Amino acid sequence: MQSRRSCQMLIGIGCLLASLAVAAGAFGAHMLKSVLDPPMLTVFETAARYQMYHALGIIAAGLAGRIFDRPQTARAGWCFAAGVLLFCGSLYGVSLLGIRWLGAVTPVGGLAFIAGWILFGWSIWRETVSRGVE
Repeated sequence: MQSRRSCQMLIGIGCLLASLAVAAGAFGAHMLKSVLDPPMLTVFETAARYQMYHALGIIAAGLAGRIFDRPQTARAGWCFAAGVLLFCGSLYGVSLLGIRWLGAVTPVGGLAFIAGWILFGWSIWRETVSRGVE
């Protein structure tokens, strides 16, 4: 039951983060071009792009958790969510607020993304093996 609720939460969080990524992308393209210098605009765009990628990953993890009833997929989704917070959040802080020390947090978020993808792939692979699917 807890895994099911976690998966439902992940789907909702992923949808929210995806909508915010679209808004951030539009904000960057239309409002920040004249405000940020090109390197900082690139940093901002990287944050928005990775946020969208991982929002979709969160949704996929939530859906896979519902379909396969495997708690590992939910854990992968939570790794993605932590990565969005740490990786994207730090890049938004660096680019918009000029808080350079936040750049030290970015690799931790990247590790959360990597851990999430490994956990997600491993979980789906284990499900395939346990069902004997080829």
